[in-house]
Amino acid sequence: ALVTGSACGAFQAFSLFVKAKEVPAAGPCPAGGEGVQWRCCRQAFEELSGIHRHVALQHAGDIGQQAELTAKQAAAEVSPSSGPAPAGNADGLNGHSRSSPEIFCTLPDTSHVSYDDLTSKVGEVLLYYCYCEVKDPEKLCTWQKALCQHLHLTGKVRVASEGINGTVGGSKVATNLYVEVMLSQPLFKDILCQEDFKSSAGGAHCFPDLRVGVFKEIVPMGIDPKIVSYKETGIHLSPQEFHREVEQYLSQASQGQSDTILLDCRNFYESKIGHFQGCLAPDIRKFSYFPNYVDENLEVFKDKRVLMYCTGGIRCERGSAYLRSKAVCREIYQLKGGIHKYLEEFPDGFYRGKLFVFDDRYAICSNEDIVSACRYCGTLWDQYKLCSSQHCRQLVLTCPSCRSKGLTACCPVCQEKELKVTSRASGQTLKEECECTRRRPRVPIEHVSQRMMDAGK
Repeated sequence: ALVTGSACGAFQAFSLFVKAKEVPAAGPCPAGGEGVQWRCCRQAFEELSGIHRHVALQHAGDIGQQAELTAKQAAAEVSPSSGPAPAGNADGLNGHSRSSPEIFCTLPDTSHVSYDDLTSKVGEVLLYYCYCEVKDPEKLCTWQKALCQHLHLTGKVRVASEGINGTVGGSKVATNLYVEVMLSQPLFKDILCQEDFKSSAGGAHCFPDLRVGVFKEIVPMGIDPKIVSYKETGIHLSPQEFHREVEQYLSQASQGQSDTILLDCRNFYESKIGHFQGCLAPDIRKFSYFPNYVDENLEVFKDKRVLMYCTGGIRCERGSAYLRSKAVCREIYQLKGGIHKYLEEFPDGFYRGKLFVFDDRYAICSNEDIVSACRYCGTLWDQYKLCSSQHCRQLVLTCPSCRSKGLTACCPVCQEKELKVTSRASGQTLKEECECTRRRPRVPIEHVSQRMMDAGK
């Protein structure tokens, strides 16, 4: 018999949650053949009753949320009021302003996939974003969390009323299923496409855990999306078009005739290990400083053509919108798909060095150029490590030779602080300070004449 109602939804959510925690047993089961066990919250469960008890006690909230979403979806599917959208709703940029459809909270069937294939360490990391109107961010967040857990994906997903931004890692099978489900989600229909997913070699091991949350912005620029909207972006250029523009810019800049600025929208530690030749790379630590940087350097952009780029394109969406709102630039263009997509087509093009990524890999490589140096001895080096001082989260470039000498902190202040910490009794704390942040202006003022002179070099 077909069971309906909230009980069915709760049972289905419970069963899917337990199924997602299933792993092969260390040895054969007593009855012969291959057995299974369950892993959850860093615990192993040999018996089904054990994992059932654990899930019921520790994850009732997760089960309840998923069951509620399933019930809402079922109700929406049979609702007589659901029908075609009223005529007269004009679509905005790329159709983004259309009426927000219902979020489907389905999870893919993984019964045909072995656990080993689903959790293989040989996989990839996906990077994507989608600007669209989300009426129920909490619902989208809950579905994303359940989907990623179901597919054993790790990473970070930001959800807001303006869309979704994610970077997740897992096996090739898991990421393929994730993309398939995302593309079938009605909320993203006609907006998100296969090309919007940027991939690189990696896997679930590239992230320490899974973090899914609801925020005001899907990329933290610090400006209310209602004030500066993603709908007011610059003109998108394909990698081929952007390549031609950069080529022309470098040719003109070498002769001192360029009226173009090639603007890197990333943070200083990203552009430090890789960037486009002749770019203007702001010495800022966070993207939320970018609006102030623009405000303090409006003269730099006055009457200029601006070519903007970032890692995957998302920061340029809001960044170009903010720059446009100042009405000082002649034209504003942005690289569609970011450096990620550019390197797929031009691995040995005008971008030199490594591409910084926000996971445990820190960087991915497309060419052999090293454009940065060891912080201590100046030898060419571009592999980041975290500062060894436990009170500091700065990244540091220190070569193997210097590390072997104990030079593992980002600056002398942190190096000395670390020595003091190790010599002090436990429980004592030091003031959190760092020479790197103390000496760097929060918003640098550019000297554009020198920049333009050096642009073609």
